Amino acid sequence: MSKKYYAVLMAGGVGSRFWPVSTSDYPKQFHDMLGTGDTLIQRTFKRLNKFVPTENILILTNERYNSLVLEQLPVVDQEQVVLEPAMRNTAPCILYAALKIQKMDPEAVMIVAPSDHWIEDEAAFSNDVVTCFEKCEKEEVLCTLGVKPSFPNTGFGYIEYGKDDADLLKKVVQFREKPNYDTAKEFLLQGNFLWNAGIFMWSVATIVKAFKKYCPDQYQLFQKGLPYYNTAEEGAFIQEHYPKAGNISIDYAILEPANNIFVLPASFDWNDLGTWGSLYDKLEKDKDNNAVVNASVLTEDANGNMIRTPKGKIVVVDGLSDYIIVDKEEVLLIYPKSKEQDIKNIRAKVKDQYGDQFG
Repeated sequence: MSKKYYAVLMAGGVGSRFWPVSTSDYPKQFHDMLGTGDTLIQRTFKRLNKFVPTENILILTNERYNSLVLEQLPVVDQEQVVLEPAMRNTAPCILYAALKIQKMDPEAVMIVAPSDHWIEDEAAFSNDVVTCFEKCEKEEVLCTLGVKPSFPNTGFGYIEYGKDDADLLKKVVQFREKPNYDTAKEFLLQGNFLWNAGIFMWSVATIVKAFKKYCPDQYQLFQKGLPYYNTAEEGAFIQEHYPKAGNISIDYAILEPANNIFVLPASFDWNDLGTWGSLYDKLEKDKDNNAVVNASVLTEDANGNMIRTPKGKIVVVDGLSDYIIVDKEEVLLIYPKSKEQDIKNIRAKVKDQYGDQFG
């Protein structure tokens, strides 16, 4: 475990497709979605902590979730919680965190990892990240982990690398947006496309230099804070300047224009846990292929359902197949799995009709 290894754990999202469990006040990363005893953010922190020192893990989140982070990660100090006063997508917050880390250690290498992913083989994950770290320490490169596609998924972006590239870390040709089904099938047939897992590794010097080159407005805005980062004055600077940052993703700001990006095909299974259906895929099933979290279930002619309730609730289901059934206090959701991408729209409608407390 090198003292030069740092992690930025991204924990600011709302997870609207996991409504009604995930809400604006209490999003999915703070829930035990898998029924393992750990919330998603706790599980991710432990995974990163296997190769990154505890004090070198920064939690990047919206300021409204500060108390939730400190409650669920008691080993973390307040100084490690990097608070966004406004939602501005991934580029500004990653630059902000990188500048803070660079001030602590100019030779640091860092991983940017979402807080809500499912990774079973954590030893393989650690090995893959350290492999990328070692390249980032020696060369001016940006690295990412790509997942070999198991089916033509239209919900992920893809990473294309050279067909004849036999190296372990492969030079990225281009990032591709979420494709339609026919295009996704073609990607799989070509064999040189990976799912974009949104996990990135680089040295702080290289990523800051990339922002200076490809996103100078963001760089100029945040480098003004160098005298204040990691001091008592940091909060006041961020409150004033962060809302001025452009709303842009790291993909558009840096990864698409840069030409020094390498991808390592992941040696572990991965799921982004973005929808109830993706959670269903990773849970154990009963004899009728129902996935159950917390509930005690009695079924008749019911199969392929995703069922989640508070602990101890008895659920009786008859004649229902391939549905999402989620009970959370004042909201009960019974919705076809085939329409799971529409749940975020349903959440918005419920908020509009019944109030923000339901979303």
